[in-house]
Amino acid sequence: MSVFASLVERLAALLQPLFHGSATAAAIVLFTVAVRLALHPLSRAAARGQRARMRLAPRVAELRKKYGRDPERLQRAVMELYAGEKVSPFAGFLPSLLQLPAFFLMYHLFSGGGGMEGHALLAAPLGGHWADALADGGLLGAAGLVYLALFAIVAGLATYTYRRTRREMSGSELPGARFMPLLGYGTLVSVAVLPLAAGLYVVASTAWGAAERAYLYRGTAEVTRA
Repeated sequence: MSVFASLVERLAALLQPLFHGSATAAAIVLFTVAVRLALHPLSRAAARGQRARMRLAPRVAELRKKYGRDPERLQRAVMELYAGEKVSPFAGFLPSLLQLPAFFLMYHLFSGGGGMEGHALLAAPLGGHWADALADGGLLGAAGLVYLALFAIVAGLATYTYRRTRREMSGSELPGARFMPLLGYGTLVSVAVLPLAAGLYVVASTAWGAAERAYLYRGTAEVTRA
């Protein structure tokens, strides 16, 4: 863990001339970009898988009508359909799952005992929480304003993702299609309750994900309606 802390500190030192006291926060963002770049091939595979699942959605709906009273037979038939089309129903979860180690490393480093105390994003300590900012200066205090800016960024990204995902999933028979567009708003809760460093990782990853999704899933709505 100390090796990772040293890596973050070295990256922050390189960024210090540009970002000064917020260099460590900038290092977290750059680290997040590096993680997402490494996972981009898996994201491309997940996008191909989702396109394929959307293409197969009408056939899955037919299977639901045919075997709706026999869940085991329905599940077997759906898996056989996916296997025949060489589509993995789980590929879309891999990029998120493989981010978890990096997220927990960030959480540990700045939650106390990780050796990265004393760093900040502007006036907000990277190891602090929104509750700390509210207690020290209130909602419009120096640290509180940092959180308000992050909340505004997350709300904007979540709204963009909500509209895009709802359009892409329109008419889809995929499980959870009705609620999937709402998942982005859960990031607001993460930023509110996590240490700021971990929240910043989540925000940077969410921003990358929105841009990546716009690129990889372009034309998906047409596939869904086809």
